[in-house]
Amino acid sequence: MSGAPPEVFGPDDFAARTGVSRETLDRLKTYVALLADWNSRHNLVSARSLDDVWRRHVWDSAQLAPLVPSTAKTLADLGSGAGFPGLVLAELLRGQVRVTLFESIGKKADFLRAAAEAMALDVDIRNARIEATPTGKFDVVTARALAPLDKLLGYAQLLARRETVCLFLKGQNLGSELTEARKSWKMKAFQHPSATDPSGAILEVREFRHVRAG
Repeated sequence: MSGAPPEVFGPDDFAARTGVSRETLDRLKTYVALLADWNSRHNLVSARSLDDVWRRHVWDSAQLAPLVPSTAKTLADLGSGAGFPGLVLAELLRGQVRVTLFESIGKKADFLRAAAEAMALDVDIRNARIEATPTGKFDVVTARALAPLDKLLGYAQLLARRETVCLFLKGQNLGSELTEARKSWKMKAFQHPSATDPSGAILEVREFRHVRAG
């Protein structure tokens, strides 16, 4: 019917798609409410995206959880921003995976601390640039809307061992990013369709290493 309002995707829809517990959903609701409050004073995410926050941010982040290997114990989220996907994954993988959030902007790191406290989440928040921070090695590395793939792999290499799995949420430029990255990186790359964005994809990268030109 013309003129009908767009379909609203809310917390109950999210729960139906993901099967999360009521307790998990309640903590995610707390997170979303805190994000809306902070976002009214600080530019954490675009104000327009908050109108569809459960689809565009929460579910978009949550779709990575099934791709995290069952053997994983540690996860690094690069450029966490307002916590997508890192805080959402920390909630969904609570008690299974230790999550470290890297965020160089102080105000965003402050929000991550406030959100983690409100959700009673035990996460490690590092307010520093990835390349300037002493780090360990992680089983999984995630990122969303941070940088082109070539640059992302450079960051991830600092945190990865041979068995590390990278899960990157990517948009419609993924094909060209892969072409460019393969000029200087060897990798096993797998694309998974995005559940929230028809033009997007989840890129899974394994066994990647930098190679010198020539």
